[in-house]
Amino acid sequence: MSSRHQGSILLPVGLLLIAIASIQSGASLAKTLFPEIGAQGAVTLRLVFAAMLLMAVFRPWRVRFTTSALKSVAVYGLALGGMNLSFYMALRTVPLGVAVALEFTGPLVVALAGARRPMDFLWVALAVAGLVLLLPVGGLENGIDPLGAAYALGAGACWALYILFGQKAGATHGMQTSAYGALIAAALVMPFGILHAGTGLLNPTILPVALVVAVLSTALPYSLEMMALTRLPTRTFGILMSVEPAMAALSGLVFMGEQLSGLQWLAIGAIISASAGTTLTARREAAPAPARAQPATD
Repeated sequence: MSSRHQGSILLPVGLLLIAIASIQSGASLAKTLFPEIGAQGAVTLRLVFAAMLLMAVFRPWRVRFTTSALKSVAVYGLALGGMNLSFYMALRTVPLGVAVALEFTGPLVVALAGARRPMDFLWVALAVAGLVLLLPVGGLENGIDPLGAAYALGAGACWALYILFGQKAGATHGMQTSAYGALIAAALVMPFGILHAGTGLLNPTILPVALVVAVLSTALPYSLEMMALTRLPTRTFGILMSVEPAMAALSGLVFMGEQLSGLQWLAIGAIISASAGTTLTARREAAPAPARAQPATD
């Protein structure tokens, strides 16, 4: 692998890691809104503000989309909305670590589907091993809410669609796609937020917090992810997203004082190793696929 190729890989990897850190910070802040407006209201404000910011910055109406591109943008936006709503609903009753691990089944399926070489399967296996170690198995046996777990798995399915259709939608129009995607996602979740929180969504004391959540959890990371999607193979992007549960565990330690066991530290090491390994062994594609030019968990 040439040094030029290594440099071309490092930039999107860095963008993706910044996006993941931003999402974790935003998720922690968003949860403080749950007592006031519920998960539905929090995700509604997050996506509404994010759509407004992205539309203002990227002004997507200046670009003409083909019929095929519009279909991909529509599915991308619906997947984005479903992913966020399902994950927030899961967080009401399922611990964050469990929810993130269950949600990650989506990207793992994408990574497995794109695997071709034995080395690819090695990194996937290492990431899966890390996730298994991160799962609090004893907690699951003691009664994790099945509905909450179902919401988390649903978020994972939406995440897989988000990756696949985000690449297709962004192949031609790049960042304009993320603006339309956020707008569609906001339109999807808004009825749920209004039904649950009503006029509470207009409470002036929570709007500034919601705006910060929108920037940290949607506008900034999804834009960065879209740029990463344009430069990374599907399998590489999928496995790199394994950093998400590891980042969640580290955030819990730093911001909430959650102590990690030896096995959990081992899991974090396995996941980071898988991410680094797939980056270092990624091969140059023969030609950029249409899905390659172009955004997300939580």
